[in-house]
Amino acid sequence: MLSASDMTDGGTISGAIGAGTLTGESLREFFERDAIAVSRDLLGCHLTVDGVGGRITETEAYFPDDEASHSFRGPTKRNGAMYGKPGNVYIYRIYGMYWCLNFVCHPGSAALIRALEPETGIPLMMERRGTDMLTSLCSGPGKLCQALGIDIEINDRLLDRPPYAIAPSAPVPIVSGKRIGITKNAEAPWRFGIQGSRYLSKPFR
Repeated sequence: MLSASDMTDGGTISGAIGAGTLTGESLREFFERDAIAVSRDLLGCHLTVDGVGGRITETEAYFPDDEASHSFRGPTKRNGAMYGKPGNVYIYRIYGMYWCLNFVCHPGSAALIRALEPETGIPLMMERRGTDMLTSLCSGPGKLCQALGIDIEINDRLLDRPPYAIAPSAPVPIVSGKRIGITKNAEAPWRFGIQGSRYLSKPFR
């Protein structure tokens, strides 16, 4: 696991793992790493679901020994997808209303996708969300899933399989802080965002 000294605000990431969409071995290599490293490197990556999506702007990292993680008590029927291959998709519902999108790193570890800058399929996103405010379309994990049409029907499949596609980006400046909406292990600075982005769930302090 990375130390606090490896997570300095305003740093940059490599982000570029080969060229074009991540598939097969390049997908495995990108995700088969520490969840903090993956969560940082996902920033700026381009994610689409059936061609609708944009640039990932905010993520959070979760680990098996992390009390805030769904994997803390081991595998269950609900969190089974979290123990899939690196690059697997884990979707779950919060508050009985909203879906959340996660990408598996090492089994039991995952990166939560918290926000996205819309780029493609924006009219459909607006229709799904019922708003034409661009900065609000994907400014939170539940909003993001609603805008991209994500639900449990597309859980537990790799990101190189339909309807998903993900491609790396150029380096971006990063800011980090405490995760949002949790009570356990709440001090861990494992929330990451693109510094200066207008497309975040909440500003970083």
